[in-house]
Amino acid sequence: MLDIKTVRQNPEAVAAQLARRGFDFDVAAFQTLDARRKQADMDSQALLAERKSASKKIGQLVGEGMSVDAAKVQVNETLEKIAAQLDDLTDQAKRVQAELDELLSGVPNLLAADVPDGKSEEDNVELARWSEPRRFDFPVQDHVALGEALQQLDAETGGKITGSRFTVMYGPLARLHRALIQFMLNLHTGEHGYREIYVPYIVNRESLHGTGQLPKFAQDLFKLEGEQDYYLIPTAEVPVTNVARDRIFDDAELGQHGIRFACHSPCFRSEAGSYGRDTRGMIRQHQFEKVELVQLVRPQQSDAALEALTGHAERVLQLLELPYRKVALCAGDTGFSARRTYDLEVWLPAQETYREISSCSNFGDFQARRMQARWRNPATGKPELLHTINGSGLAVGRTLVAILENCQQADGSVAVPTVLAPYMGGLTTL
Repeated sequence: MLDIKTVRQNPEAVAAQLARRGFDFDVAAFQTLDARRKQADMDSQALLAERKSASKKIGQLVGEGMSVDAAKVQVNETLEKIAAQLDDLTDQAKRVQAELDELLSGVPNLLAADVPDGKSEEDNVELARWSEPRRFDFPVQDHVALGEALQQLDAETGGKITGSRFTVMYGPLARLHRALIQFMLNLHTGEHGYREIYVPYIVNRESLHGTGQLPKFAQDLFKLEGEQDYYLIPTAEVPVTNVARDRIFDDAELGQHGIRFACHSPCFRSEAGSYGRDTRGMIRQHQFEKVELVQLVRPQQSDAALEALTGHAERVLQLLELPYRKVALCAGDTGFSARRTYDLEVWLPAQETYREISSCSNFGDFQARRMQARWRNPATGKPELLHTINGSGLAVGRTLVAILENCQQADGSVAVPTVLAPYMGGLTTL
């Protein structure tokens, strides 16, 4: 959530920044609500002053010749009227504040100044490429054809069990999927200094509001039926980041580089806005696995933390020897809560293009303000908002797709990347 002080000081400038995203911020609606809230506060202060003054009038009335009992009755009647007015004003203020909170909850983050302009992914800016795509001397198959020929990938059974965009894996392919998870967790906890964390796969509304999925993106979530307001997680970002909700961390707890968490979890997404896209295979599933990286840092470490986290995700691709590129998302393609995002896109031979495999974002204090996630600044002794950073390190299903397609052999087998051999019990090919 944006700092209301920033919005209040220059709402037109905020609107101009948000327009880069294609978001139309209603300045008049904000100012009207904010004025109503301010007026309610002023009226409450005036009534409190009147109540304080009324309480002192008994002696004055007695001095003017009124009996003590009559003076008390008159003052008490005045106090009762003031109390009723205060209750009414309090209710008004709560309603106005709720409307103001609802308005601001639907407003995206302000972008970093150097985020490139643009309306869609077509305007994203390529920053770097790693490795050249392999040249094949035989017809390239996509991951679905490869997996089905090996009898290890089965979308038909997944569809029978549940529905479209669900997949079953068997044997060595299922083991390779598990190997990728173990490899990523070991790399990030061993080499990159993350602390492994296990979290619930079901979260409440407050958690989703804290990281920005609610209220705006409810259609993308799987909501559970029942008395509790529960949802399946769309990403481990939600429960892991909410570990910091309503907490104040001591500076010592943040260590040198902040707090780093690595978490493996399934993810559940309705993909409501992607109808008709990537219907074949494992690129866009309702259920998939990820190893998520989350960092909670001091504000001055924020930009460096994003660069480091993105590098940690890149390291996975490099060790797997998968060609990829790094792009800076333009204003119109940057997610709701992010102030800056880098996407890592892996090369898929069957599509002859790069596809997103990791999205790494700096949220500044946007999520922290919604969650009240803070640290105590030793220089001031006061609590201040943390900055949050996260990214996929990596999306496991898409990594599996990239391995199948980039490591396929002429006979339809798939070579296991060397770095995964220790996790595969000696198996070198599928």
